[in-house]
Order: sequence, then structure tokens, then C-alpha cells
Amino acid sequence: MLIDQFIAYIQAEKRFSPLTVGAYQRDMEQFAAFLKEDFELDDLTRVKTTMVKSYVVKLKEDGLVNRSINRKISTLRTFYKYCLREGLVEKSPTTGVKALKLPKTLVKFVTESDINKVSFADDDDFATCRDHLLFELLYQTGMRQAELRGLHDADVDRVAMQLKVHGKRNKDRFVPLSSQMIKLIERYQALRDAAFDVRADRLLLNDKGEEMSPSYVYNKVHRMLEGVTTLKQKSPHVLRHTFATHLLDEGASLVAIQKLLGHEDLATTQIYAHNTIEQLKKIHKQAHPKG
Repeated sequence: MLIDQFIAYIQAEKRFSPLTVGAYQRDMEQFAAFLKEDFELDDLTRVKTTMVKSYVVKLKEDGLVNRSINRKISTLRTFYKYCLREGLVEKSPTTGVKALKLPKTLVKFVTESDINKVSFADDDDFATCRDHLLFELLYQTGMRQAELRGLHDADVDRVAMQLKVHGKRNKDRFVPLSSQMIKLIERYQALRDAAFDVRADRLLLNDKGEEMSPSYVYNKVHRMLEGVTTLKQKSPHVLRHTFATHLLDEGASLVAIQKLLGHEDLATTQIYAHNTIEQLKKIHKQAHPKG
């Protein structure tokens, strides 16, 4: 089946994450079901542009938000690029299908003053030191929670004072570490190794010496931020946004932030520039006599 061949391709050659692969498979199966029901078509290589546009209209009528629709369009673009590569179609039916406009929204971040309210009074025990390190790594490197959970001891380079982060699509990047961060990592490793005779092969572990789950990391960050910010969203990704926003506010270039975050496209990083501009407008309105 063509969909199965496509899924095998994005797994083996494109090296998409399991979550992305699962989303692509659902998108393709949903599109195939739509074609069969509305056009009595079983052959994905005979799809016309008008059919793709009809699919977009149906998704809109079903109440799907534009961002989710655009993701499904992106899936179809990737699928038909694969079909072109394999010589299964002469032209992609997604040509001429435009992404829907998205509302401009500012990314949410924690202010510097609120970040400084997060404190760890005594990190001489394993759990407290681990929570301290977990928070500092997310805020000081901007890594994703999945990247944090996948860290190994060998990823820490004490001599070069940098950390290797294994990002999306198996791409590695290096982020700098401060001397204080190195010391915190070393203190944590000593406490961890003293606490567990047998443990998972990860830098950061849960209270049982096992690999942390996504919900475990989320709950830790949520509790840390709960008492210091009024933001509704208190997640690891908010710390990623906070890292980027604070760097930009202090004069870092978008290109530098792009590399630190592991963004493939600079356009993805530019959301933080928009955020800073809006913040400047707010300050100007509040402070200028004619604001």
C-alpha cells in the first residue's frame, strides 16, 4: 500500500520522530477516507488539485482550526514530494493550494524578574538538586523537554564547556554551558550515583532512578513556575520561549538564537522578534508622553 511505503520512507530516510510519523499516518488515512467517500477514488496518484481544495474546505466546515489544517496540508505536500521522487505522479496536486492565514499571536514567556524568583534553598539531596538542574538546563539552553530527557552523561563536555543536544530528525547541536552549570551538573551526578546502584542510562533520572516521562518533566516545571508567574501555560516549552526572548532582549542575533534552538528555518525564530517589537510598543505607549 502506498501510504505504508510513504510511512516507511519518512521513518527510515527522513528520520521523523515517532510522534510525527504517527500524525502523518493519521493524516494520510483521513485523506484517503475522504477521497473514497466524496470522490469514490482509491488511487492516491490520481488526485487532482480541486480534490485537495475540497478536502481543505471540508476540514474547515468540520471546525478544524487553521493551524491544524495547515499541518495536514503539509503532510500532503510531503507525501506528493515522495510520489514525484518515485515517479508515481507528474505533478503534485498540492501545487496551488495555499496555507491558511494564522492569527498573529505573541509567544508566552516568563519575565526575568519572575524567573529569578524560582529558588532551590537546599540542593544537597538528590531530588532537589535534580529539580534545580532540570530547571536550569531548560532555561539556560532552551532545549525541548524530549531533548532534555534524552541527555546522557557523555553529552556534557566539561573541557569545552558545552552540551551536545540530540534534536529533531537526529540532528545534533552544541550549546554553551557556564562554569556554574558545570559545577551543578557535577554535584548532581555525585548525588545521583550515590543514590542508585542500578539506574537508567540517562543524565537526568526520576526519583526511582528511571528515565523521566514527558508528564514527569511537565509537572516538575509547572510546580516550579506556579508560584512565580500568572501565565496560564507553565510548561517546559514556555521556558524555551523564555530562553529565546531573554537572549533577544539582551542583544543576541536571531541567527545565533536559531542555532541554539535548533530551528531549521530562520522564519521560525522570527516569532521572537515580533514578540520583542510588541513589547517595545507597549513600553513606548506606557512611558512616552504622547504614547
